[in-house]
Amino acid sequence: MKQIFIALGLTLLACVIVNIKSHAQVKTIYDFKVQNIDGEEFDFSTLKGKKLLIVNVASKCGLTPQYKKLQELYEKYQSSNFEIIAFPANNFGEQEPGSNKEIEEFCSINYDITFPIMAKISVKGDDMAPIYKWLTHKKENGVMDAEVTWNFQKFLINAKGELIKSIGPRTEPNDKEIIQWLEE
Repeated sequence: MKQIFIALGLTLLACVIVNIKSHAQVKTIYDFKVQNIDGEEFDFSTLKGKKLLIVNVASKCGLTPQYKKLQELYEKYQSSNFEIIAFPANNFGEQEPGSNKEIEEFCSINYDITFPIMAKISVKGDDMAPIYKWLTHKKENGVMDAEVTWNFQKFLINAKGELIKSIGPRTEPNDKEIIQWLEE
């Protein structure tokens, strides 16, 4: 009988250790620091308590006009603990060939963008940026696997820094699904 209790105790202890270890591996968005478009460090922990829309962008894409709707969404909901964070990427059809400076000028001149734009990164492949590994791999985010399929794919992050959903590139920033999530 004593051996059964010892075995049960060891099994329970092993389960607790595995559970703690698996929870310890899952990060939130707040664990990341990246460079913004000006080359300065951007710490996601400064956004605690805000809902985030993370989007990979490109200036020479058929979906580039989404910048306008992203800016409108930002202006409408920014005061409601909401941020848009854009990551320029050249992974699809070489549609973001410019330097960080050229991208910043393009966004300012053509769309008067005021939401934060980060330095150009890779959002897929062997050189995928760590933040996009987190966004796209369940083993990193604890929620889902989500392949980035094209420019302007959107990721929704809740106010706790947890990934909620991936939304396809063709879904407009003012889509009812995004608006409903923002107004929850």
